[in-house]
Amino acid sequence: MSSYNKRHPMSDSLETKIGILLRTRGLKIATGESCTGGLVADRITDIPGASDYFVGGVVAYAYEAKVALLHVSWDTLRLHGAVSRETVIEMARGVRTALGADIGVSVSGIAGPTGGLPEKPVGTTWIGLSARDGDWARKFLWTGNRRSNKESSAQAALQFVLDYLDKRLENG
Repeated sequence: MSSYNKRHPMSDSLETKIGILLRTRGLKIATGESCTGGLVADRITDIPGASDYFVGGVVAYAYEAKVALLHVSWDTLRLHGAVSRETVIEMARGVRTALGADIGVSVSGIAGPTGGLPEKPVGTTWIGLSARDGDWARKFLWTGNRRSNKESSAQAALQFVLDYLDKRLENG
C-alpha cells in the first residue's frame, strides 16, 4: 500500500471525494502528466466505478509527446520550458479537448534527484487545470526524494481538482 493510502483512508481520500462530485454533476475528467508518470490517473482509477467520470490520461514525458498528444506549442516549450505555468495550462487544455472531458488536470515538474536549475530547482512543480470556465495553475516546490515529490505532486493535483469542484478558485 502506498503512503497516501496510509495517510488517507479511501473513504476520505481526495479521489473518492472527487469521484462523488464528478459523478453527481455528470462531469468527465482527463489527466495530462509528465513528472508524475500517471500517478494522478492511477489514484483516480483506484476508485471502483471511475469509468463513469474518468475519460483517460496521457503521460507525455518528452517535449515531442507534449506537442503531439497534448497540443503544447513548441514556442511555449522553447520560451518557458516544460516546467512552467504556460506549459501546464496548455497541457491541461490539450488533454481536456483531445479526450472530450469537462476538466483537464496536468502536472509537470522536476522530481529529482537531478535536472534542477538555479531558477527551477529539483522539486519545482507546476499543476494546471482547464475547464470550460477557465484555466488555472499552481506552483509548488517539494523537498523530498523523487518518489515523495511525485506523490506530493499527485496529491496537490487532486486537491486542485477538488478545490475547483468546490468552487474555491478565482475566475481563470
